[in-house]
Amino acid sequence: MMRKVNRNKERIRRHLRVRKKVFGTSERPRLNVFRSHKHIYAQIIDDSAGHTLVAASTLDPLLKGKIKNGGNKEAAREVGKLIATKALEKGIKQVVFDRGGYIYHGRVKELAEAAREAGLDF
Repeated sequence: MMRKVNRNKERIRRHLRVRKKVFGTSERPRLNVFRSHKHIYAQIIDDSAGHTLVAASTLDPLLKGKIKNGGNKEAAREVGKLIATKALEKGIKQVVFDRGGYIYHGRVKELAEAAREAGLDF
């Protein structure tokens, strides 16, 4: 008998395993990525205080008109640029990257590289 694979459950297990080690502080907050079928979301979180410092997504009013499809690499690149500019405005330069259990490929990689190019250090 074959076991049915629930990819999201597997991703959540990977994410929880990584989250045991990856912790965002006020000096170096955590850049979290969540990917849905139609959109991509990024947050910069201070885990010690339990606060989201900066957030950006394909649903952000600044990107809503620019992006036709929120579920592709171009959209992820725009979200990466946006999260980096918002973070730099708040004085956040260094972050620790939390890929959310997703493999570092495709949309997640595009978001990370765009954030690095826009000035975030991780």
